[in-house]
Parts: sequence; structure tokens; C-alpha cells
Amino acid sequence: MDKARNTAVRILHEVHEKGAYANVALARELRRADLSDMDRRFVTELVYGAVKAGDTLDWILRRYVTRPLKKIEPMVRDILRLGIYQLFYLDKVPPSAACNTSVELAKKYSNIGTAKFVNAVLRTAVREPEKAKFPSGKGHGVEELALQSMHPYWLVKRWVKEFGFHGARDLCFFNNSEAPLSVRTNTCKGSRKDLLNALAKAGAEARESVWTPEGVIITKHGSLDELLPLKQGLCQVQDESSMLVAHVVDPQPGEFVIDCCSAPGGKTTHLAALMQDKGRIVAGDIYEHKLARIEENAQRLGISIIETDLLDAREVGEEYRAMADRVLVDAPCSGLGVLRRKPDARWNKTAAEIDALPALQLEILASAAKAVKAGGVLVYSTCTIEPQENQEVVKAFLAENPEFCLEKTGSFLPGEKRDESMIQLYPQVDGTDGFFIARMRRK
Repeated sequence: MDKARNTAVRILHEVHEKGAYANVALARELRRADLSDMDRRFVTELVYGAVKAGDTLDWILRRYVTRPLKKIEPMVRDILRLGIYQLFYLDKVPPSAACNTSVELAKKYSNIGTAKFVNAVLRTAVREPEKAKFPSGKGHGVEELALQSMHPYWLVKRWVKEFGFHGARDLCFFNNSEAPLSVRTNTCKGSRKDLLNALAKAGAEARESVWTPEGVIITKHGSLDELLPLKQGLCQVQDESSMLVAHVVDPQPGEFVIDCCSAPGGKTTHLAALMQDKGRIVAGDIYEHKLARIEENAQRLGISIIETDLLDAREVGEEYRAMADRVLVDAPCSGLGVLRRKPDARWNKTAAEIDALPALQLEILASAAKAVKAGGVLVYSTCTIEPQENQEVVKAFLAENPEFCLEKTGSFLPGEKRDESMIQLYPQVDGTDGFFIARMRRK
């Protein structure tokens, strides 16, 4: 039995049938499995690739099976998806290896009859790849782009309307690029230069981020679980665009700051570092296990001023009315700006869910605003690129709360300033995760 493919198909089954997050399930299985470094990389490629390909794999598979996919045993369906992914997207895998190992997996998880079915489907795909040629030509542009770029049709159609066809295409293919590992220097324990030296001693290769003074891009590393500078609290894993938020909040030592939707604590601990671990930060969330992660990160980073609070963000204003110097609302959102980091996320969204989010976001923002004292700062951020979750929420809030005014958010960026009242980073334009930030002040 091929251990790497067996591990990969088990993870796919967890993602598709049990709703597991691909990155979480992958990390857990890799810790358990006794695999070589090469096999670990292969499993990662198989899982992320097959999950990312999603409906595109099913579209291809339907060209070679006569029965509805939902009538195929779930584990066998995932075995077929894994085989199709190897045949159509991994040139380095011989077709015979993809077919034979899939047949062995079918024998293990089903029976000899099913194994023959799997063999017939995959062998036909090898002989007749033209059956899976994507539709093209006039009237098929959006469908072809959705299949080629492995994105849901409805989402590609939405983006074509928003960004034009070429902009949507660039965004889709950016989402399929490999996301770099970025970490933030814990300035409570040392400088970015100190961190770069520590990473080099640990055998990692890294370079400075151009977006923030604390940011570091790690280009080569071993297991993150064993990366010494991370274990020692010299740094925190955090996306580059996410690091901009704390700078826009611009907290000062000694102030009282509230981070409303704080888990897992990347921005919260960044706020604390900018405050030189002096003052008070309340980190709120509605899940105890997420608050525990914040506490773990704070302890590892050597930060003492963070207090966690099991609190619904919609109640922050009642709990801390007019008490805070600064309040951050990193709101629950569709996450459409960070799809390259979450291979399964694109298939778990719906237009209806996105359309329902602004009401919640506005409710949270309105409550958080009540916690801001006179002259205090309120910052709203998301990791999406949807105007209705971003600019439109801020405009609606300001219309209902004239005691707040919008400041020039771009002037608070740590690097090159922007002459913009609200900051929207687009992956296909800025080369970062998509992110939105708006800074307001109570008059």
C-alpha cells in the first residue's frame, strides 16, 4: 500500500465528508504518519491540489462515469478524485502509478468490484483525455475560466462583473499561487535583524518584508513545529497585509485597547508589542478554545497586558461603554482575500452567505463604537475584497453615527503612505492577501 497516497485520501475524506479544514487535517495526519520528507511534501501537494481543484475535478470525473457522483461511495469518490488530479495535473507522476495505486486504495476501502470500476474509469481517462477538454469560445468565457482556475462559477461571474474579465482572471490565478510563509518579529524580544540571524542559525532562509518593519518572509524552513525562533517566541506567524492593521490602530503605551474579534491573536499580540507591553488590552471572542490560543500565543511571546474575555462582539459597547482609547473590529467576513492560503475555502462559500454578512458586520461595528471614548480611535478591518463588506459597511456606519469621522487611513501605514481614506489591498494588484482597513475617530 502506498503510504503517501493512503494518507492523502484519508485527509480528503475528512475534508469532503466531515467538514475538516484541509490545513488542520493535513497537519494532524502528517504528525501521526511515519513518512519521509519527500512523502510529506507529496502528501501536501496531493491534498492541497485536489482540494483546491474541487469542482473542476468533479467536472472532469463526470466525463468518464455514467452514474451520478453522489451515488459513488464517498471514499471511492475521493480515490477517483485523487487519481484524476494526478493524471491531469501532476506531470511528474506516471499514469500507471496514478492508476495502480488508486486501484489498491479501492481494494483497501471497498471491494474487488469497485477496484475494477476505478481502474476502468482512470484507464479511460488516460486513453481519452480529450473528453475532458473544457468548453471554450463565445459564451463560455466565464465557465472556461472557472474550470481552468479551479473556482466556483458563481464567484468567477461575480468577479468578472467587479473587476472585468482580465482582472478576474488575474485574481483567480493569483489565488492558485503558493502563499509565502510570513512571520512578524516579536519586538518585545528583539529586532528584525535579531530574528533574521536566529532564523539563519536555525537553518531557515528568510528576507525582510517590504510592507511592515516587523515582517519577515521565510523562503525555506523545516517543520514549523520545530522552528526554534518560533518556539522561543521571537516571532509570530502572521500575513503581511494583516500586520498593517495594528499600525493603523497606532496604540500607545499605557492605553486601554479592545480587540473585539481577536482570535487567534496575531493582531492582538502585535498591538501589545507596539504598546511595549504597557497598558491594557482586552481580547474578546465567543469561543473559549480560541481565547485559549490567544493566551498561549501571549505566553510564548512574553506578553503580559492581554486579558481575554468570553464576549460576543455585539455586546462590547454595553460591557465597556466609553472606556477604550482604541477599539479594533477585525470583523467576521467572507475571507475572499485569502483564498490562496485556504484551498478548501473557495468551495465553502455561497453568495447568500456573503450577502448576509454586512448586517452582522454593521451590528458589531455599531456596538464596538460605543466602547470608544471621546477622541478615541475605531478601526474596522476584514480579509475580504467585497465592497459590500468593506466600504459599504463603513459608509453605512458613518451615516448612522455622525459623531465619528473617517480619517485618512493610508497615512497611518508603516511604509509607503497612501492618499486614501480607506485602504483596500487586492491580491492581483498588490501581490498580497486581500485586505481592507478603515480608521475612524470619535469627535
